[in-house]
Amino acid sequence: MPTPTSGLANAMATAYHAGEMEHVIALAAQAPNTGDADESTLLWLGLAQQATHRYGPAAATFHRLSQLRPEVSAYWNNLALACRHSGDTAASEQAFLKARSLAPEDAEVLYNLGLLYLQQRRWLPARQTLMDAVALEPHFIEARLQAAHACYVCGDNSSQEAMLAGAIGWPPQPAEQALILAAMLAVQGDLDAALHTLAHAQLPPGPDAGVMRLRIAAQRIALHERSNQVELARDELRELPLGTLDRLPPEAQGARAEGWSAHAALAMRGADHAGAAALYQRVLAIAPDDQGRAAAAFGLASACDKQGRQHDVWQALQTAHAAQLDIARTVLPELLAPDSQPLQMADRVVSRAAHEAWRPLSSPSARQSPVFVVGFPRSGTTLLEQMLDAHPDFQSMDERAFIHELIEGMELFGQHYPADLANLTQTEADQLRAVYFRRVDRALPDRGQRRLVDKNPLNMLCLPMIMRLFPQARIILCLRHPCDVLLSCYMQPFRSPAFMVLCSSLQRLADGYVQAFGQWQKQVEVFAPRLLEWRYESVVSRFEASVAGLGEFLGIEDASPMARFSEHARSKSFISTPSYAQVTQGISSKAVGRWRGYREWFEPVLPTLRPVMQQLGYAD
Repeated sequence: MPTPTSGLANAMATAYHAGEMEHVIALAAQAPNTGDADESTLLWLGLAQQATHRYGPAAATFHRLSQLRPEVSAYWNNLALACRHSGDTAASEQAFLKARSLAPEDAEVLYNLGLLYLQQRRWLPARQTLMDAVALEPHFIEARLQAAHACYVCGDNSSQEAMLAGAIGWPPQPAEQALILAAMLAVQGDLDAALHTLAHAQLPPGPDAGVMRLRIAAQRIALHERSNQVELARDELRELPLGTLDRLPPEAQGARAEGWSAHAALAMRGADHAGAAALYQRVLAIAPDDQGRAAAAFGLASACDKQGRQHDVWQALQTAHAAQLDIARTVLPELLAPDSQPLQMADRVVSRAAHEAWRPLSSPSARQSPVFVVGFPRSGTTLLEQMLDAHPDFQSMDERAFIHELIEGMELFGQHYPADLANLTQTEADQLRAVYFRRVDRALPDRGQRRLVDKNPLNMLCLPMIMRLFPQARIILCLRHPCDVLLSCYMQPFRSPAFMVLCSSLQRLADGYVQAFGQWQKQVEVFAPRLLEWRYESVVSRFEASVAGLGEFLGIEDASPMARFSEHARSKSFISTPSYAQVTQGISSKAVGRWRGYREWFEPVLPTLRPVMQQLGYAD
């Protein structure tokens, strides 16, 4: 910012710092049009115009400054801000990129550019730009929060957690930001930090404060329900009566939708499925964005399913998946190409000959290795995870993508997966295991000597990496009738853009399922892992025998604690998967064969599934 060199510029600066923006603008009319004073007076004028939301005139003023002194990054940055606020996003981006080229180490410029990308819903460049800003200024909290939000939308859970590290100690956030932050903290299982964030949210002035209190109450209720604290959620629901929501003005539709959604979730918990369906229909009618429409439509489908209204279920699911495809299109549009591959690892295989050429390496014993729980999503992996976690000798870390991240790390260093697994040295393999366990230790700092349970369904596509690092590990493949699996996937609001696309139709799902099991069978034949097949239908019908067999496979003398999994699950503060409510209710056969009520929609995909169904021992 230049030093004022004229009396007029000094007067404008004094008025600006006193908050007298109209006086600054009035003084600017006296400015000469040439000389050194012109730059100073233009600067104070532009800043005052921005402060009074005169963004069009501010853009014109900073455009003049950027032409007068094109080497000054701050002028381009302010020009970009004024253009963004006036709605000229193309000019805004061009000016931000110029500012960045002049000052590549300026975190503020990167932050502002990242906000522009967020406004444009260009999530991937927003994510990278905001993370670059944080790399330059690690204590730039606003940048960390917005970077985390972009990571959240992109499904980058690890980077989201890194951006939110220490968030419970951040200063109170404006209420709108606090709602976003609390939602992200809850997704990563930090309920206390989420509630703390909401409790300290800074409310807006005036009548908007009352609406924001309702939104915060709705989110608190959702957090309690999501963490299985149903009675606490019901207590809080008293702060959110339906009559109050109905009386909100038209401009408060978002608050109304969030409140109705909270009521609907608890109606589902109370088996008032008709009431929940009516509420979700009301939310769907006013949902402000794709995320809101998808959530309401999935909720409506679930409520109709409980009432046996299959045609209404299917109609709601069409709406839900259309909204999710729109979300995925803004994040990873290439996933919607006809030849896209949502299951990225499904074509990565090691041949028998390639495996025989692997360099021999020493590795941990079975008891020093994780127990890997794998299978296609919605195959009963969460049920098994909670059973294992209920045993005092084991501890699960909820669903983490650490094995996938090791593969990504290899490729970032120029190695090809899985081909270069053959060439790993002992030191490199030890380093990969060390990276894995460092991440585990951050997730489970109190694990001690308990055996680790790594439950991530699609680790089934990463068997080469598992067998290279942990060849003695016990691996449990969860199986369930493929049609029940597909129906359950189709009815779930997955956050991953890749899974939004994969689950957008039964045919895509069937193709993905067949592809995943085709790769799995090839790799099992090559590696011959120490494997147990855990069949959901057998667990439901012969629970005690299944628990005993599981204990024998894992070398457990007393497997009985695993039978008390539902009690254990109710004591946990957070379970990340869609099964968070079901696993607290014990074993039930209600989900077995549920797909048959939807057979008319499955008929077209049965020819795709039938070979795998027969291979796995299932009939249609």
